[in-house]
Amino acid sequence: MRKNDFKAIDLLLALVLLTRLPLPHLPKTSFARQSCAVWAFPLAGAVVGLLAVITAALALIWWPPVIAAGLTLAAQVTLTGAMHEDGLADTADGFWGGFEPARRLEIMKDSQIGTYGVLALLLGLGLRWSILAALFSAEAIWAPVALAALSRAAMPVMMARMPNARGSGLAHTVGRPSLTATTFGILIALLLSVLCIGWAILGAALILAPLLIGLRRLAMAKIGGQTGDVLGTTQQLSEIALGLMLLALI
Repeated sequence: MRKNDFKAIDLLLALVLLTRLPLPHLPKTSFARQSCAVWAFPLAGAVVGLLAVITAALALIWWPPVIAAGLTLAAQVTLTGAMHEDGLADTADGFWGGFEPARRLEIMKDSQIGTYGVLALLLGLGLRWSILAALFSAEAIWAPVALAALSRAAMPVMMARMPNARGSGLAHTVGRPSLTATTFGILIALLLSVLCIGWAILGAALILAPLLIGLRRLAMAKIGGQTGDVLGTTQQLSEIALGLMLLALI
């Protein structure tokens, strides 16, 4: 198998990895393509975003933008099984709850949530709710597709730029993606975002560079690499930063 080939099954594999949608079972051999399938992560995000937009469109028929935003956020969390939110909470607990890398990784693996994790979830969900409400008020109803696609394109960047800190888990089994697959995913995300929002999203996307650089340095300092929780944090922080920048521009 060539590392840079792209196949239709990659989209299904990305959906299996990043969502909780009812999907057909894939043969075990297809999971050997996990590192190749990262180009389709933005497409999986776009599917989640599209279903969220449908939720928003229906909600806006009867309720104001703030209620529609809450229902849209609930749909997104349900569609992904809250895996990214879980990663954000675990990362907050681990990074600031331990004093050495091994202890931080142990805390991140613990299923219990601490004060830092609760605060991260409250702030993250609150910001995303507020951002969606403001975007819907500005009639940018397609914004969830752009935010979902771009934030998931950021995850392979972190995978490619850092070693796995744990040597086990989902992020480890996926492997380190190639530059080609990572770049192709970014281009797909940018194209989808421009179609949904317009050229303003390109300006908003500039925030991702300093965000990912800063998050990479933090993860390397705290645990020496990335884990699935760090990738979930990447998605959450990218979505928030993109939303804030987009609001500033439109």
